[in-house]
Amino acid sequence: MMGRLFSVALLLYALGFALFAVTLPQPGPLQQRTDGVVVPTGGSGRIERGLAVLAAGQARRMLITGVDPDVRPRELAAAIDAPRALFRCCVDLGKEAVDTRSNADETALWVRRNRYRSIRLVTSNWHMARATMELRHALGNSVEIVRDPVTGHPGFALLFGEYNKYLVRGVVMRLGIDL
Repeated sequence: MMGRLFSVALLLYALGFALFAVTLPQPGPLQQRTDGVVVPTGGSGRIERGLAVLAAGQARRMLITGVDPDVRPRELAAAIDAPRALFRCCVDLGKEAVDTRSNADETALWVRRNRYRSIRLVTSNWHMARATMELRHALGNSVEIVRDPVTGHPGFALLFGEYNKYLVRGVVMRLGIDL
């Protein structure tokens, strides 16, 4: 009996991973305006997509969360060849976060401070599920989250690791454990 239960659990786990891997969200058009845009550091194309949202007038401000404490806005703007004026007027650098969970906490403080009712989350497509889950947990249901994935090309190991992090954090959050 235990062998069958283990086999079923293993099969469900494998099918869940396959579903996770083949249903990665894809980028869409910039049609929905939000109060702010949030970009966790860590993947290529994220900051550029967030700046495109700002430039298109689809958000008022952008938070880049998880920035190294030594980085200055003008240095970051120069590194990605972005207009410094856009950084000066509309970009906030969050320097407290070190992982996805603390990105969500840092974002929640920024959202509350600015009294935003809607935000656009820009992150890699393979990271979107967990980032959204963490952000929803930190914000509650009072803030609308628009998902705006950036296409990534993760290998098997990265996808497998992200799937496991997603599962573990989901279980921990549902059990109410604060790790």
